[in-house]
Amino acid sequence: MDFATSAPETPLADFDIVSTYRSILQSDGELTMPVAAIEALVEAIAHSSVSTVAETLALLERHTEVLKASIPNPISLSAGTDLFQRYLVTTLNRPASLNLGPGDDFRAVRNHLLSNGRLFVERAKASRDKIASFGKHFIRDGATVLTNGGSRVVGALLRRAAESSTMRFKVIYVLSPSSSTDSTEGHHTVADLRAHNVPVATIPDSAVAYSLGKVDMVIVGAEGVVENGGIISRMGTYQLGMLAKSKGKPFYVVAESHKFVRLYPLSQFDLPIEQKVLDFKVTDDAAETRGESVPAEGEGVDYLSSKKIKSKCSGSNVDDAVDFTPPDLISGIITESGVLTPSAVSEELIKIWF
Repeated sequence: MDFATSAPETPLADFDIVSTYRSILQSDGELTMPVAAIEALVEAIAHSSVSTVAETLALLERHTEVLKASIPNPISLSAGTDLFQRYLVTTLNRPASLNLGPGDDFRAVRNHLLSNGRLFVERAKASRDKIASFGKHFIRDGATVLTNGGSRVVGALLRRAAESSTMRFKVIYVLSPSSSTDSTEGHHTVADLRAHNVPVATIPDSAVAYSLGKVDMVIVGAEGVVENGGIISRMGTYQLGMLAKSKGKPFYVVAESHKFVRLYPLSQFDLPIEQKVLDFKVTDDAAETRGESVPAEGEGVDYLSSKKIKSKCSGSNVDDAVDFTPPDLISGIITESGVLTPSAVSEELIKIWF
């Protein structure tokens, strides 16, 4: 079997990992970013002509970097792609798991990787249904659940609970601004719950504190679950956690294990992404559009630095920003494998990575 190391092979010119990733996302509205990215990487292997393990891993690494650079917030995507690469490395380091004969060459290894890669994708897709089946038992009959908009796994859990003939509950749904990419998913979930005869009240972020007196529990999703047991999720989740803590309401997170990410943020500003949230200015946007009172080069502001910052933030949308919710605000993390305390997340990551 040829496990030799050779010069890394460049990806085939006719394979575009970014367009493949976007096409997969558009073809299935229920797919999450990490699962779509993993599918795209499997396709990259299938369309390549790599002939060694070293070339395969190098190919995946290059495609992963291209994918991460193509979106403003790659945290969720990174969790899935990094876990997938680790899964393949672990498979290759266990020769007995390959079930290959002495005469087999790298083509057999490559076929095995493709087969296992697709199996990995199918398991990742199935994790949402497992969480929904398990997490529905956290919703008690007669309870009122508060959640924020846009999480597919939260929507799946609430729908599964709604399908139970023995359970009646109400939902207070915090909808994202209409300009946010989470808004469509939120409105879809609200409509679906109402179609299942679940009473739903929709509120803006500003009404969360007002509504908490009627709430029995808070359930949110996450873009990433970090090493210290905190989560990275849509902007507003942090203040939701703080308000729930102040009122003694349980705050549950539902997240697939492929969203566990090797990050250890200690504050809101430790996240490895650029976000245009605090955008200090001396002129308003309307004045800039009209060309009024915009500081010229060298006038009261570092012109080159401001240009650089603006270019870094381009493509980011404040309505699609994320924040960090620390572990002390979280009551439990519901995954397809069961419920974890925030302190147990690091142990799970150790099992995955070491």
